[in-house]
Amino acid sequence: MKIEEIKHEIIVFNWDEGNISKNWEKHRVKIGECEDVFYNDDTLVMEPDSEHSVTEQRYSAFGRTDIGRLLAIVFTIRENKIRVISARDMNKKERRDYHERIKKDTKVQK
Repeated sequence: MKIEEIKHEIIVFNWDEGNISKNWEKHRVKIGECEDVFYNDDTLVMEPDSEHSVTEQRYSAFGRTDIGRLLAIVFTIRENKIRVISARDMNKKERRDYHERIKKDTKVQK
C-alpha cells in the first residue's frame, strides 16, 4: 500500500508524550522526522499487523525523512489522526526490501 491511499483522509497527528520521549530516548527519532515520512510519496504502508493489533489495528510504515534518514514506524489511526507508537531506523533487511519495493513501484508507474 502506498501512503497516498491514506493521505487524503489523514493529515493530522495525535502525539502521546510517552511515545515522543521513548522514540527520542531509545532511537533518537524526533516527531518532525516521523511526520516527514508520512508526507513523502515514497513511503510504504504495510497491511495491519494482526499479531500485534489486539485492541486496534497497527500498521507499519517504511519511508524517508526530508534529510534522507530511513525510518520504520509503527502507528495506528484514531479518529482520522495518525498516532505514532514507535519509530526507529530501518534495519539492513528493511532497507534492502524498501529500496527493492520502491524501485519496483517506480518501474510500474512509468
